Amino acid sequence: MLSAIVKITVLMWADNLAAFAIWMMMTYLTNVWNIGFTHAASIVNFFWGVVLMMPMAIQFLIDTIIGNYWMLLLSSFAFSAGLSFLAMSTPPVLAKAMGTCSEYKPECIGEGQKVLFYTALALTALGMSGHLTSLGGFMAEQITVSGQQNISQGTFVMFFLSFFGVILVPIIGAIAIPLIHPWSIRFGIPAICTVVATLIFLTGTCSYRYVRPQGSSFTSVFRVFVASASKIFHTCPRDATELYEKDQDQESYTVPHTRGLRCLDKAAIILPDQTLVGQERNGWRLCRVTEVEETKSLLRIIPISLTFILLGVVSSVGFTDFLAQADHLNHKVGRLTVPITILLLFYDMAKIHLANLYVKFANLLGEFGGRRYAPAVGIAISMVIGILCLITAAKVEIRRLDVIRSHGLIDKPDDKIPMTMFWLLPQFVLLGGFDGVSQTSVASFLVDQFPATMCNYMAHIALGIFGLGNMGSVLSVYVVGIISERGGRLNWFQDTLNKSRLDKYYWTLAAMTAVNLAVFIVVAIWYAYKDADRELEAPEFEEAGEPFDDNARCCCC
Repeated sequence: MLSAIVKITVLMWADNLAAFAIWMMMTYLTNVWNIGFTHAASIVNFFWGVVLMMPMAIQFLIDTIIGNYWMLLLSSFAFSAGLSFLAMSTPPVLAKAMGTCSEYKPECIGEGQKVLFYTALALTALGMSGHLTSLGGFMAEQITVSGQQNISQGTFVMFFLSFFGVILVPIIGAIAIPLIHPWSIRFGIPAICTVVATLIFLTGTCSYRYVRPQGSSFTSVFRVFVASASKIFHTCPRDATELYEKDQDQESYTVPHTRGLRCLDKAAIILPDQTLVGQERNGWRLCRVTEVEETKSLLRIIPISLTFILLGVVSSVGFTDFLAQADHLNHKVGRLTVPITILLLFYDMAKIHLANLYVKFANLLGEFGGRRYAPAVGIAISMVIGILCLITAAKVEIRRLDVIRSHGLIDKPDDKIPMTMFWLLPQFVLLGGFDGVSQTSVASFLVDQFPATMCNYMAHIALGIFGLGNMGSVLSVYVVGIISERGGRLNWFQDTLNKSRLDKYYWTLAAMTAVNLAVFIVVAIWYAYKDADRELEAPEFEEAGEPFDDNARCCCC
């Protein structure tokens, strides 16, 4: 059992290396392709939006058709191909075949390289989303009681070292990858590692434990909509007991009827001109009251969930605008040149520690009977942290622009700015705390408030909301840019960062977040909370996540 998990864990090593390579995509597009930072940010944000939004659909496929193993295998092949195409799309690799030059210059980027690049992004997004969804689930399927009783000392050592590598590899990757200057090698190393990890994973095919798809609990939502639509001209009975519900001895899990959204109650109407047995056989025409109420709970949570989208917009600036700012600042500490990925390590540490601090706060609140309100409080706190992060970023950007003007670098976007990149450290730390608290509290809120039968989808829905925010950031930049140039004024987003006014955009996002916070507080006060007596656990910000039970796979982001 542990040897199988070790082979699966190798995929996590490759994923971590690939994540650091993808994190440098903004720099690659602005320095090599020489496109504007706004255009580059749009590509990066759209990519991460797709990565975060796809797991919901992938989880549905896993539960209904394909299973964790085949999805993990398919996504590993896609990941390997995507990273390989990404390395091949760099100018030197296929220069002779494409008839282009081999230097890292925009004129050496031909149509063939562009096709390879965008194909690579699509395949890499599929691979990352597939791993994000199936890696933890498939690892959990390997954990059996019999396997835990037959563990040799050598296998346990391999198991320990494999998980130690999950911690060590990101640190090595953060230091080593930025020091590699050729982009073909910088993208090629993660590609090779991913291919090797996939082959190692394949060697354990005969030893893995497989669990067949058992069907998705989300199917009941579609059945309720179809059944209620098919009975649109029928009248709901005044007595809710006349609606269809299985007896307690046949089905232990039931949800009491509520009076809201009564149009969906039509899905549980028992037609008098047909036999009950015949109607029960067609789940797309007759649904239980419990299934109807679960669907209602999903719809009721939509208004408050809309306030979470802006959290994704705020989060997106860290991997685009913040990185673009850091790229041309001074990277030296004394005589030592420090890679900009060191800022990502500080971001990760702040994210983990602030999330753990929130978990302790939530559990402490639970001791006083307020556990159900802890996620809402955490979301509000994260918005406050986000506002402080944006204000800090705006102040630092004003300082950076002053240095640019004083040294006459406005028309020299490729020159290094005599200002240390560690000026950006506070905003990266605040952004890490913001992401840690917001992602954990949003996932916890959804797990608490959504039906128990759908809890394995909640973390994916939380990620999807942040992914929607990442895509929404592209729209926000476009709209803010159009508004900023009214009255003949210059657009805040120019071709180069030195001519742009990111500080004003940060102030705008801070104001929008403040308004969003006020709206969230109003909606949260009126929201009817379900009981949530379970104790929170510290979140694992890894793709594999925590092992969980096959039958009830609840997890937080």
